[in-house]
Amino acid sequence: MGKYILKRLGMMLLTLFFIMTIGFCMMRAMPGGPYDDDPELTPEQIEMLEAKLNLDKSIPEQYFLFLKGIILDGNWGVSVKLRPGLDALTVLKERIPHSMLLNIASLVISIPLGILSGTLAAMFKNKWPDYIISVMVIICISVPSFVFATGLQYFLSGKLAWFPAIYDVKGALGAKLYSMVLPILALAFSPIATITRYLRGELIETLSSEYMLLARTKGLKKSQAVVRHAFRNSMVPLANIIIPMFTNIMGGSLVVETIFAVPGIGGIIKDSINASDYSLALGAMLFYSFISVATIFVVDISYGIIDPRIRLGGKKNG
Repeated sequence: MGKYILKRLGMMLLTLFFIMTIGFCMMRAMPGGPYDDDPELTPEQIEMLEAKLNLDKSIPEQYFLFLKGIILDGNWGVSVKLRPGLDALTVLKERIPHSMLLNIASLVISIPLGILSGTLAAMFKNKWPDYIISVMVIICISVPSFVFATGLQYFLSGKLAWFPAIYDVKGALGAKLYSMVLPILALAFSPIATITRYLRGELIETLSSEYMLLARTKGLKKSQAVVRHAFRNSMVPLANIIIPMFTNIMGGSLVVETIFAVPGIGGIIKDSINASDYSLALGAMLFYSFISVATIFVVDISYGIIDPRIRLGGKKNG
């Protein structure tokens, strides 16, 4: 198991390195620079500022100096437009907690609601609760999260005034959490529907199996058989669906954060790319890449734990 984990960890780090390399080259190859749209700077001043950031060198030279700064000094560069002179990592550290709170809260809400609705749909298969839940699942999967965000903001905030329209940055913890209710709900609809759909399918298949029929003939009620036997077996494949779901929620939060003015990583990606703030844009991109690759790593390890044949096969092939 140790070699299996080390192999997957090595692949994860190598993937991140390739993503960082490609991202760096693409950003440097984009037309324009961070100072091109500043009317107060003369061409000579722009040249001096670009030389200070090594932007006057070729892309391979820039990348070598970038890696050298990371390895020797832990320096990821500074923000030149959005937070001038401030270290890029410092800016990202201020933003990451808001994004993580939003996305983790959405996932925590999605799991129990998805499990509950999926169980109800399976137990009442081809009856009105199943039909209602199935229609809601189709809607929640088909409609993007930013559409839900706009609708919730319009009705629950604009019309009914139940919740704040934007995130309360300066408020106390309670006020911040209350102002996050709408963006959390907007991000939770799709994962709730995904969990519901998968669990319903797994439970229906399990309920029709021979050992479930045997459990019913021994006197167990349908609800007892589901809780004691079917539900436990259906959670094994569902576990590996829930883990990658965090990455999908993070992707949806890019737009939702902008709609509700949440000062997270999503907004800074858009602003830093538009402003050619290379260090911030690359740092934000690597943050999302790390979340995605780490999620895949956790899924691979969980597969190895659940099914030993996977890690044994990887060992034989390695």
